[in-house]
Amino acid sequence: MAKKDEALDEETLALIAWCTEVEGFLVAAGATIEHAQDHIEDEIEWFTDQYYDGLSPEQAAKATLAN
Repeated sequence: MAKKDEALDEETLALIAWCTEVEGFLVAAGATIEHAQDHIEDEIEWFTDQYYDGLSPEQAAKATLAN
């Protein structure tokens, strides 16, 4: 994670916000918050690709639950 004195750029902040929304959909589908966060962290490259491919957080959550 960035040091306190290092500001995150807008693109990174947008990705973090998107992942937070994905987390909400995973929790709504039955995952615990901890499991959802761990899964996103473990698969961050995949989620980043989904973000840049234009998937909505709900679409990304559905895709990860289907696998």
